Amino acid sequence: MTYEQAVEYLSGLTKFGIKFGLERITALAHAFGNPHRALRVIHVGGTNGKGSTATFVASILREAGYRTGLYLSPYVYDLRERIQINGALIPKDDFAELISEIQPIADDLAETDLGPVTEFEVKTMAAFLYFARQMVDFAVMEVGMGGRFDATNIVHPMVAIITNVGLDHMDRLGDTTEKIAFEKAGIIKTGVPLVTAVEDEPAWRVILSRCREEGAEAWRVMKHRYGKPGSPSADVQLRYVPRGKTFSIHGADHHITGLRPGLAGSFQIVNAATAVAAIIALKRYEVRIPEKAIAAGVANAYIPGRLEVIQDRPTVVLDGAHNPDAAKALASSISDLFDHRRMILVVGMLSTHPAGPFLEQIAPMASKIIATQSQWHLALPAEKLAEEARRFCSDVEVQTPVPSAVARAVSLASEDDLVLVTGSFYTVGEVK
Repeated sequence: MTYEQAVEYLSGLTKFGIKFGLERITALAHAFGNPHRALRVIHVGGTNGKGSTATFVASILREAGYRTGLYLSPYVYDLRERIQINGALIPKDDFAELISEIQPIADDLAETDLGPVTEFEVKTMAAFLYFARQMVDFAVMEVGMGGRFDATNIVHPMVAIITNVGLDHMDRLGDTTEKIAFEKAGIIKTGVPLVTAVEDEPAWRVILSRCREEGAEAWRVMKHRYGKPGSPSADVQLRYVPRGKTFSIHGADHHITGLRPGLAGSFQIVNAATAVAAIIALKRYEVRIPEKAIAAGVANAYIPGRLEVIQDRPTVVLDGAHNPDAAKALASSISDLFDHRRMILVVGMLSTHPAGPFLEQIAPMASKIIATQSQWHLALPAEKLAEEARRFCSDVEVQTPVPSAVARAVSLASEDDLVLVTGSFYTVGEVK
């Protein structure tokens, strides 16, 4: 295959949708000699911030001199963002070669009772193969959705992370934080430390219970206190203390100060703190990362589509927030980071995410809303999105495709206005 043919092949697999279960990825991995078993993995799940947290972890390991693989989901601008080593995207020729190898095995599996493999399963298999063949020192793997039946969950990691638990993908993961936490806690493995910054108490109880069942040490990273009165205690408690754009992290045996995240937004402090906690947890394997590398890794981390400024005067900001918790954090960060006269909101969402609760958090800040629609097959029709948006803003119009919507917003904005593009990584990915 050429790279273009590999991308076309993967696009053809999207018709099979998302299929939970580990049977197909297990069979794929077995056909290639189980390359994931050769990897030292940090496994990152959660509702929000897992991509940023994974990026912080990988950046710290890279600054410490380790050859580090990073598997992200989803990508923003380039499919190859999913598979990186030390910040470099997988070369097109290598990607095409891997997909060419996987295709016949996947086609054979499709003829069995297991049925067709999914796009995500093939990409995950490609990451396992690439990282193993490139002999990375560590592989930081981001969960696609949920955890228990996610294709990445055939790994036995050194450390597992659940960033937080919120209401998202409720059609698949459940309609309460407890149910969603149960799915995400599926990445907890016997004897493997689990690091989490979850604040929701019912979700925390589910996660801690799973840790107890698996004999896994529970590390909880909190801003102020470790749960409400009567909340069960973590085995290891770490507290992060934000001071402006920096933070420190403290525990019984750990005190690291003056850390400054390279990713914008106050919500990135908790993501960075969670990543630092995971790095500290590696000490049990005699992996000791110097504080200098931790500070540099936190400061130099980069991931696209997270409060990304692509233009000044007017300021144009891209952010892939797509659920209510992320929208709330985004709204707070917009207020903190950007001085502007008025905000024009360009929003495009997927039909798999309820628009109303998302818009409720961010739309009241907007003077005008332009509803748009990405080319992704699950995109919410712009007209339906506009109907929801009119509940929160009187000036709403529809403009597609995404580049036209952004161009329209910029044309309406004065130099001291802010144009915010959000609602989905698929929307953000079509802007540039």
